Amino acid sequence: MAVFGSIWDDIRHSFRMGNMVTRLVIINFAVFALVKITYFVMWLVLQGDRAQTMALFDEGLYWLCMPSEWKTLLFRLWTPFTSMFLHEGLGHFLGNLIALYLFGGIVGDLLGDRRVLPLYLLGGLVGNALFFISAQFLPYVGTYALGASGAIMALAGATLILAPDYRVMLLLLGEVKVKYIVLVLVLLDLVGIANQSNTGGHAAHIGGFALGCLFVYRLRDGVDMAEYVNNILDRVFGIFGGNRGGRKKPKRKPQMAAQRGGLASRQAKGQASSDSAYEQSFQEKLDTILDKIKEHGYDQLTPEEKEFLFHASKK
Repeated sequence: MAVFGSIWDDIRHSFRMGNMVTRLVIINFAVFALVKITYFVMWLVLQGDRAQTMALFDEGLYWLCMPSEWKTLLFRLWTPFTSMFLHEGLGHFLGNLIALYLFGGIVGDLLGDRRVLPLYLLGGLVGNALFFISAQFLPYVGTYALGASGAIMALAGATLILAPDYRVMLLLLGEVKVKYIVLVLVLLDLVGIANQSNTGGHAAHIGGFALGCLFVYRLRDGVDMAEYVNNILDRVFGIFGGNRGGRKKPKRKPQMAAQRGGLASRQAKGQASSDSAYEQSFQEKLDTILDKIKEHGYDQLTPEEKEFLFHASKK
């Protein structure tokens, strides 16, 4: 029991102190483990009757999957969210976890940790929307969808736009640029749609990918889609008296009132002007680095630029 207690403490510590990618990995792993344990318990209760176990298990699992029929979706409005954390097959689960760690880490480093979860959620929702729409018009879609693939393809799309020449080490292949990995994934989805094989799933992947690309382009235009999602999440967690990640927001110190034309007023204006200039200089330097990554790749950054980007991702 001491061993399991130690493992539980390690997981709790990693979730509390880790970045958002670590937390998403832990959540997906916990849901996958719970699904498998549930199946095993049902198998024991039904005395090893595999057919009956599978029938009851699938019936329960459908309550968390994204349905393709609008009548079912109308009474299971939570499924667009729950399905993006749900995996059943081991290969599907491991593949998504590796991709989440890869693309999520790059997005977190380049755009900041606070944008990882919003991008994951938006990608998953758009992916589920494309699955639902495709089910109304295309054949061979299936009755339900599950998995984080749409959400992860959003991270992949963002990575493609941000750092196409970023190199990662792949088993048996060596160093490969991210752009080739992402484009192969997109190509496989397009081929899958053309071959009418798991059409809805591949459509969901394309939807997530498109959302990830749009996310970065809108951010460059000054529109941060993550802010809208973070505001909603903060309100939801605020209702339950909690905060995301266990981190409290720093309280702003109340500013002292100053008479018009007084020394305190001039100092406040000078400080505000200094802060504004600093923020403008910081953003300009960040934009320059991101443009350099787009043109030449992450590896071409100087150590000083990499360090600046690391600290910028923590803001």
